[in-house]
Amino acid sequence: MAKIVAITACPTGIAHTFMAASALEKIAADNGHEIKVETQGSVGAKNTLTEEEISNADVVLIAADTHVEMTRFEGKKYYETSTGEAIKNTNEVISSALASTTVHSNSGKDSSVLKEQVAEIKSERKAQTTGAYKHLLTGVSYMLPVVVAGGLLIALSFIFGIEAFKEKGTLAAALMDIGGGAAFHIMVAVLSGYIAFSIADRPGLAPGLIGGMLASNIAAGFLGGIVAGFLAGYVTKWIVENIKLPENFEGLMPVLVVPLLATLVVGLVMIYIVGGPVGYINDSLKNFLESMSGSNAVLVGLIIGLMMAFDMGGPVNKAAYTVSVGLLASGVTGPIAAAMAAGMTPPLGIFIATMIAKNRFEKSELQAGKAAGVLGICFITEGAIPFAVKDPLRVIPSLMAGSAVAGAMSMAFGCKLAAPHGGIFVLAIPNAVTNLAMYGLSIAAGALVTAIMLMILKKPIPS
Repeated sequence: MAKIVAITACPTGIAHTFMAASALEKIAADNGHEIKVETQGSVGAKNTLTEEEISNADVVLIAADTHVEMTRFEGKKYYETSTGEAIKNTNEVISSALASTTVHSNSGKDSSVLKEQVAEIKSERKAQTTGAYKHLLTGVSYMLPVVVAGGLLIALSFIFGIEAFKEKGTLAAALMDIGGGAAFHIMVAVLSGYIAFSIADRPGLAPGLIGGMLASNIAAGFLGGIVAGFLAGYVTKWIVENIKLPENFEGLMPVLVVPLLATLVVGLVMIYIVGGPVGYINDSLKNFLESMSGSNAVLVGLIIGLMMAFDMGGPVNKAAYTVSVGLLASGVTGPIAAAMAAGMTPPLGIFIATMIAKNRFEKSELQAGKAAGVLGICFITEGAIPFAVKDPLRVIPSLMAGSAVAGAMSMAFGCKLAAPHGGIFVLAIPNAVTNLAMYGLSIAAGALVTAIMLMILKKPIPS
């Protein structure tokens, strides 16, 4: 029997985080292992690992799609993977973790019995553990609470009328100041800061935040924030690794030398080199999407729908959602409406199918179908994952078809959404959704398409 400590973390800190933890706990117990999983969710860490538990563990298993602080695991064998792998291939993940020879060192060096094996393992997982996409997802995970809070407050201001916030001193104006004036103003800085944090740890945070704020101030927007984050992260990392001071002055590095030099470089590059071209690209994209109509709008909605359902909270889904959120911050609200409609559809379609065609699902799936319905109305696409994992060849195409219909219809009807999340609860806010009736129809039609395809593709289970 092995002792395992684990951490699970996904960009939103909602579904994947806890589904991965549950899968690891179940399979580890089935195989006779002792495991404790710390979940780093949207409201902070739960089931936190103690120093004693870490010390006694045979291996540390990190199943995360975002940056995880590793300082406390000095000298421990560890294995890194994604939450998706932990959910879908749990047995293999635990076996690989127990076979790992990689030892964490806070000095940045691996101390392993077999250095060749360490190099090979690190090479195989390089793109996964230190890739640009993971850094981006870390930034997105920290940005999302800011965006959601800001978006919902903006939506609440519309209760008093679409333009009620223009009257100073009113509650509508206060809500808009909080949501649009504060939350949306800092969201790009938060995105940029935590991209840099993922790359260079704490030293990258200050130049990343400042670079992101510059991106907002020079109208480079969401794209500029991404550029600033990566620039700040890699510039900071280079400074830390290559600039050395005499031992007596090393204390100046983290508080003076690194933040000063990194911020100076990032700031000058953003103002004199990056800002103009990226701002132009951002404005062009915004103008193109705002002018879309007819077949172009339908095509964009269809693509968003397919991406949202393809991996249900995975990298493709998050790419579509992240771009839609970025456009929302720039004032383009059609894509986020399509993304939410397409994200609600998969679990809702499964719920309908389990209610109508009960002979095509096992008893456990019928119960899971009810839970999927609740998750669907809350815009938690991950509610469809258990069904997709069990029967991917039939379920995933059905989900993608329904989401494509929902996304395409939402864009075709010109539906717009003022908030980036919330599901059915946002729809209840007056004026938060443009063309509400057609938006509801889009979601219903997509869910129905998914349900019908599931009933056609899945065969009745012999009684």
